[in-house]
Amino acid sequence: MRHPVFARFFDRLSRAMEREIGRERDELVAGLAGRVVEVGAGNGMNFSHYPSTVTEVVAIEPEPFLLAKAEAAASRAPVPVTLLAGVAGALPLEDAGVDAAVASLVLCTVPDPAAALGELRRVLAPGGELRFMEHVRSEHPGKAGIQRWLDRSGLWPRFGGGCHCGRDTVASIGAAGFELGDVHRFPLGPAWLVSNPHVRGRARAPSGS
Repeated sequence: MRHPVFARFFDRLSRAMEREIGRERDELVAGLAGRVVEVGAGNGMNFSHYPSTVTEVVAIEPEPFLLAKAEAAASRAPVPVTLLAGVAGALPLEDAGVDAAVASLVLCTVPDPAAALGELRRVLAPGGELRFMEHVRSEHPGKAGIQRWLDRSGLWPRFGGGCHCGRDTVASIGAAGFELGDVHRFPLGPAWLVSNPHVRGRARAPSGS
């Protein structure tokens, strides 16, 4: 899965935005422990935020340029990071093989969010926690309509390396069988951007799955 132009743009943008989003990354992974899978790890910007209670991050990323950047970030990370080339819809992990999962700015991009969330449920231990940080559909009807049009027209996905700006990701997480916990909404960059608002939240796999 190659997006050479977007991958380079994303790499530069994510570094420029770290001062603003860094505190959200801290909250995203705070308190995690054990073995964690991070899907769509990108250039590895989350790696430096993981707490020492994490024994291993298994980071999945399909884009070659971003995977190379993630390898460099992994060498500087405070916790062990294992990098694997792969996609969220077919995770190269065993059933119930991780204690927690992180999805950060990726569920907007995967071709089939339901399949990706199903895979996250599969690899999570019963009762394991999913932490997510994503941009989502606006609560304002006018802006939500623009977002849906940009997605349906293909303009935004072509511009954003497959990204969709109008997905209701929180609802999709609930529909996948996760038990939703706290969800925090916040803007990233100018509030008028079609890639706003963002959410950061927690959800739990059923203890009987």
